[in-house]
Amino acid sequence: MAVDQHIATLAGGQPPIAPPHKAMTIGAVCKALAPEFPDISISKIRYLEDQKLVAPRRTPGGYRLYSAGDVARLRTILRLQRDEFLPLRVIRQELASGRQVDAEVPEPGASAQPSGRRHSMSVRDAGALYALEDVLEETRADAGLVRELEEYGVIRGEAREGTKWYDETEREIIRAVTELARYGVGGRNLRVFRTSADRESQLLQTILAPALRSRNPQRRKEALEALENLAAVASHLKHLLLIRDLRKIAG
Repeated sequence: MAVDQHIATLAGGQPPIAPPHKAMTIGAVCKALAPEFPDISISKIRYLEDQKLVAPRRTPGGYRLYSAGDVARLRTILRLQRDEFLPLRVIRQELASGRQVDAEVPEPGASAQPSGRRHSMSVRDAGALYALEDVLEETRADAGLVRELEEYGVIRGEAREGTKWYDETEREIIRAVTELARYGVGGRNLRVFRTSADRESQLLQTILAPALRSRNPQRRKEALEALENLAAVASHLKHLLLIRDLRKIAG
């Protein structure tokens, strides 16, 4: 069955969908995870395997077959990256120490239920663009707050034919600030976040600048992956430091 699916994929067709709880090819796994993780790819799944985070069974011909448990483990790994910004090293430790794996394994092609949690972001791709009216409707933000964020340089947007457009990251910034606004936090209060982000960005750029400027495509690709990993580590560290300080207030 796995060989037939592989041949169908090479021929440009879609591999048949595996029944639930049956072994799945890497292409079927990618299709099953795509509704929740739009940036998932076969190469990324293989990379997670290379990092010893998942170990699918292999057929005598060398084709990967993923069990329901493997897919659930992948989903947990991707959620930890997306929602908690954990680097792979920390995720490996979490799983090794008994971190519970998300149990649900929807069938390939099934619609993902919105989680209400943070969307996956990448330093390599700003994602789609969204018109201002769509951003306001989806985030329930006030138009005045969006203007204020632009005035303080928190977001920039892009004007096209009289319409303002924002990428996915800026949309999520607007969503986050809308939540903060409920507690009286305004654009002028966000300078501390912007200043902190600028300093962290400059630090990471200094660390990886030579590799990022490399003309060697492989070295530049590795540098971009390292940049995303460092950003995740920095974000996790900042979260831990914030929690530590807030405990002092709560205590």
